[in-house]
Amino acid sequence: MTQRAGGVTVGGTPREGISSDDITARRLARRLVLSSLFEAEFGQRTADAILERHLAEGGADETTCQFARSLVAGVVENRDSIDALIEKVAPQYPVVQLARMDRTLLRGGIGEVLHSGTPSRVAVAEWVELARTYSGEPTRRLVNGVLGRITRDSVAGARRAPETESQ
Repeated sequence: MTQRAGGVTVGGTPREGISSDDITARRLARRLVLSSLFEAEFGQRTADAILERHLAEGGADETTCQFARSLVAGVVENRDSIDALIEKVAPQYPVVQLARMDRTLLRGGIGEVLHSGTPSRVAVAEWVELARTYSGEPTRRLVNGVLGRITRDSVAGARRAPETESQ
């Protein structure tokens, strides 16, 4: 990503109105969301409570806090439909048999693709990178394939795919 006079270039496409600070805040928010959702997989506390603890400890700015809260809320509120979508798109990977981290990566990515204002291509790229970092190459391919198919097949994904909207 490079700074341009009118905005930021993401994947070769100028993005009006999105600063590099906003991109950094959203990346941090995604990591906090991943951490919160993963910790919640162990059942001791809710993802919302865990996220609030992370936000308080880390001193995140308001942009990061708002985006992280909206992503966690989207995943928590739509978890059953997200899990059903994983089962439909990748039946060879039953949700209950996925490793906790892999399941969390898929839920977070699907939640952002379908239930946020983020352009689909941006959300897919960011969650694929998180999968590569936190789980490895096989999960990176799984996340890329599942999110790519959902983006192609969904109304929300099709609507945002051209990358012309602001984030």
